[in-house]
Amino acid sequence: MASKEKRFEDAIRTILELIGEDPEREGLVKTPHRVYKAFEHLCEGYKQDPKKVLNDALFESGNDEMVLVRDIEFYSMCEHHMLPIIGRAHVAYIPDGRVVGLSKIPRMVNIYARRLQIQERMTEQIADAIIETIHPKGVGVVVEARHMCMEMRGVEKINSTTISSALRGLFKSDAKTREEFMSIVNAPLRPRY
Repeated sequence: MASKEKRFEDAIRTILELIGEDPEREGLVKTPHRVYKAFEHLCEGYKQDPKKVLNDALFESGNDEMVLVRDIEFYSMCEHHMLPIIGRAHVAYIPDGRVVGLSKIPRMVNIYARRLQIQERMTEQIADAIIETIHPKGVGVVVEARHMCMEMRGVEKINSTTISSALRGLFKSDAKTREEFMSIVNAPLRPRY
């Protein structure tokens, strides 16, 4: 049986032929391997467990105020057309005795982004992973993204943005917590440090 890599590369050669290209021409000879390596990276989230990433960096803390990591850039691919989704995630939680290392939140966003996705599911998955692992008093996740399946094909609406949210615990039940979260997320961008 052929290796996964060879089967993938053969499939890309077939696609090139079906769209009218010559997979043996100079510029395309190495394309099947390059596409394989690109997909290996773009889909590495399937091989990672976000709960393990979060569990590896939990620390006891008396903090009970909102912790928010804003403007987490991500790249994903829509599961319907396998075209890019380019966006930013904003993730907040209110600790209940434990905090997680700040770098783990963007890593977790990448784990879910590096799978074939729909934005709504990805937003829910991020919120649920935090709830199930850290057990905070609440979680808020907002994802803003551009979908190339809307911009490059179909309706071709350039620069249209889709926003999705997932609220858990205090972010859903307490209007003041939700308002604070949304006001921080919607604040104008500031210069980088």
